[in-house]
Amino acid sequence: MDRRLLTRTVDGVLRMSARRVPDRTAVRYGERTWTYAELDAAVSTAAGLLREAGQWTGLTEGDRVATYAHNSDAYLIAFLACARAGLVHVPVNHHLTGDDLGYVLRQSGSSLVLADPALAGRVPDDIRVRPLRDTEDSFLAALACPAPAGPALSEPAPAGPALSEPAPGADSYQADRDARDLVQLLYTSGTTALPKGAMMTHRALVHEYASAIEALDLHEDDRPVHALPLYHSAQMHVFLLPYLAVGAENTIVDGPDPAVLFDLIGAGRCDSLFAPPTVWIGLARHPEFATRDLSALRKAYYGASIMPVPVLEGLRGRLPALRFYNCFGQSEIGPLATVLGPDEHEGRMDSCGRPVRHVRARIVDEHGKDVPDGTPGEVVYQSPQLCAGYWDKPEETKEAFRDGWFRSGDLAVRDAEGYFTVVDRVKDVINSGGVLVASRQVEDVLYTHPAVAEAAVVGLPDARWIEAVTAFVVPRAEVTEAELLAHAREKLPHFKAPKRVILIDSLPRNASGKILKRELRERFQDR
Repeated sequence: MDRRLLTRTVDGVLRMSARRVPDRTAVRYGERTWTYAELDAAVSTAAGLLREAGQWTGLTEGDRVATYAHNSDAYLIAFLACARAGLVHVPVNHHLTGDDLGYVLRQSGSSLVLADPALAGRVPDDIRVRPLRDTEDSFLAALACPAPAGPALSEPAPAGPALSEPAPGADSYQADRDARDLVQLLYTSGTTALPKGAMMTHRALVHEYASAIEALDLHEDDRPVHALPLYHSAQMHVFLLPYLAVGAENTIVDGPDPAVLFDLIGAGRCDSLFAPPTVWIGLARHPEFATRDLSALRKAYYGASIMPVPVLEGLRGRLPALRFYNCFGQSEIGPLATVLGPDEHEGRMDSCGRPVRHVRARIVDEHGKDVPDGTPGEVVYQSPQLCAGYWDKPEETKEAFRDGWFRSGDLAVRDAEGYFTVVDRVKDVINSGGVLVASRQVEDVLYTHPAVAEAAVVGLPDARWIEAVTAFVVPRAEVTEAELLAHAREKLPHFKAPKRVILIDSLPRNASGKILKRELRERFQDR
């Protein structure tokens, strides 16, 4: 374990950095800047107020508190304050509405929702809501009842006394935190079924932070920008918290707007960036990508879904000095499981690398037996980073954890050197005429056509083939189905080539950038 992480708790990560480098800048958001000491003090104040808020909410230790908000420094404070107060944080996708939102809030049993004022009206009436940030009252003030006077968290100024002075006794319960206590419910993306809340303990996440620091070469002199939603486990737990652990200067932005990112890189305020392939594709195809000075960017991290090899090759061609890291995993393991480092890409561009320090991984068949190298099988894990199961879903937990190993649902192959290559999700493999076809291989071929902006391949019901290999393509130039079929058939065996190509304006995605193939199957299964 990294010595900077000799702590049992998630909020202890910040506490240790505040003691080591109190006056260093920890976080920037907009015009606001927090030193490590100020940020740690604000977390203690917020934790104390959350505990005091129990008088009117009935909150007790172990209760769930949801955050339904966009990126901000307040979001980070809310999460760490829950951890310090002994509450279980539930990050909620801010795109969710209606039944989807109600499902996560009710399934988690959240007693309180900290919400952006603009989003608060979407929360079901039977669930208590408090504003996370406001133009008139600070987040910390809003937690108190009645709200004390203090500077607005959204004002363009450093934190004042109301934010930087811990509430009396705010840390009196800190010593009682146990590494085995739950600290967060990470809801899965729900690409194949209803989301499940992965129960993450302090111990699991702290181990994952140590793995991330080592495998991703995170250093205190890096200048990372955090542009993906903080409710997403990769941005929060693979990058923001590990970077706080090493004492780096972090910038939080509202989203991955290319113009904003290009400006930050050009100004030297960003040299490290994580984004899913969809965002990297958008950056690479932005009109200014070829002309802006992006030389300050030193580290490029990608993950959350499979990066098409042609796209990666194009990025490396434009920025040859940029060091690329492929991060792979899933919410249930914190979420980092394997990494392909920048010096490991040659000859294995489609690989997701080897397991990180605290993860053991195997490739097994449907009976849980190891398969030979080069043979597709399901990835299974053992790790202190793993979740403790799924919240209030004993049957799903039993199904996922078998014989002491977690079944990931990812189909992959391992080579003789221990590198893993993801072939597909087990549920997305296509049975075409009794032959199993991995959608990724077909997608990579389609991406080599210059008129293809995005592609997704699924199996649709077919009387003859059982499932017909069907490609959905978002074009970026004039192209016909016949042209794309001919292109694929030239490069693929006949049984892998698409039977149909459907041109589409956009692909359905969740907020982390993953393509929702189940939606494509449902929408087009009868066509």
